[in-house]
Amino acid sequence: MFDCRRLLVYLFFLSIFIFSDIPAFAHKVSIFAWVEGDTVYTQSKFSRGKKTKGAPVIVFDLEGNKLLEGKTDDKGEFSFKIPKKTALKVVLKASMGHMAEWKIPLEEINPEAVSKGSTTESDVKDSYEAAFHSPVDVPGSNPPLSSESYGISRHEIKKLIDESLDKKLTPIMNMLADSYEDGPSLTEIISGIGYIFGLVGVAMYFTSRRKRNNGSRSRLET
Repeated sequence: MFDCRRLLVYLFFLSIFIFSDIPAFAHKVSIFAWVEGDTVYTQSKFSRGKKTKGAPVIVFDLEGNKLLEGKTDDKGEFSFKIPKKTALKVVLKASMGHMAEWKIPLEEINPEAVSKGSTTESDVKDSYEAAFHSPVDVPGSNPPLSSESYGISRHEIKKLIDESLDKKLTPIMNMLADSYEDGPSLTEIISGIGYIFGLVGVAMYFTSRRKRNNGSRSRLET
């Protein structure tokens, strides 16, 4: 037979457990960081989406050496120039001792250093020369022009491309930061518990009705 009383006891203790954990869950924090050019941008917030204002942000290398420190603004944002060409660990210290961290790999900080492991400088130079100096036989055409002919160096071309990509990616990074670790709201938690209690109420109703029917049937038989 369906034991509603036992289920209610279980749900009661489950509710106590959930609600006792809500304050800690509501203060859970997260930090999201990305690189644009020579600058690292961060966004920090609590699990309910509330921005972390005036929270300390500390930047370390992966060996644990402190490189710099700052605080988030009213939007929960903090940015800094890359202090060292190495992988970084960005640590957020929010209220009530809550912490969060984000690691930035070396390939995002210094992609040129990483690419040297797989592509030599001579390979890059050969590819560059092939792209800009290889002759193309087209009747009646002028001699091919290199990038220097336009007064633009290879470094300037790369910089322009990087800046353009940064502008394109910034809105995407902001969207990712806004959606990062969005948990269920307090309203959703309470609604879920209410839904469970509603199902229990329906079950109790049918159980009580069945008992009444059985009692009436027993009296008729006697």
